[in-house]
Amino acid sequence: MNLLTSKRKIKLGILLCLICVCSSILFLSSYTPSTETNARLNLKSKEAVTFCNANGYNTDICILIDMTIHSGKKRAFLWDLKNDSLLASGMCAHGCGANPWGETFTKDKPKFSNTPDSHCTSIGKFKIGKRGYSNWGIKVNYLLHGLESTNSNALKREIVLHSWEDVSDTEVFPNGTPEGWGCPAVSNAFMRIVDPKLKASDKPVLLWMFD
Repeated sequence: MNLLTSKRKIKLGILLCLICVCSSILFLSSYTPSTETNARLNLKSKEAVTFCNANGYNTDICILIDMTIHSGKKRAFLWDLKNDSLLASGMCAHGCGANPWGETFTKDKPKFSNTPDSHCTSIGKFKIGKRGYSNWGIKVNYLLHGLESTNSNALKREIVLHSWEDVSDTEVFPNGTPEGWGCPAVSNAFMRIVDPKLKASDKPVLLWMFD
């Protein structure tokens, strides 16, 4: 009887997990970017395809993060490179710089830097690297290898892709998203969609933060 009860609990847990993931996918994929944002994403995606083809990267998906968008709005986008279309979108934090951690002083005008200890976000193309453990969010992070002069110190600065429970799943504009120490910290729901796709990829996936 106890064994049957345990099996039922396991099945129920798996079912609830699947429902949670499916709900996240439906919720995050229902977002429609503005005309201006969509135009920028289309332009960047075309450049991303060229880059990925030339460098042996995954040509099915990439992650585009548009730092021109207010931090209280969705600005992280999982992009379908084959069909040039949006798969999912989410909120994303940027670095606090010289301001206190966890505040929103630069919600509409982040400062960018490649300098160690600057606590600023670095822009540019990144290769998404090894999956590891995170103290934040869903406890998963990915190393980020900076590919340009604007983000070449990413590994040294311990800049990683991770989720953070303080990052909302929904837009909070005109409020901002709490700022960290430079990592592109996304919402838990967005990370639950991105994580399995990154794990399944046999080629490096491009993450591109731009302003």
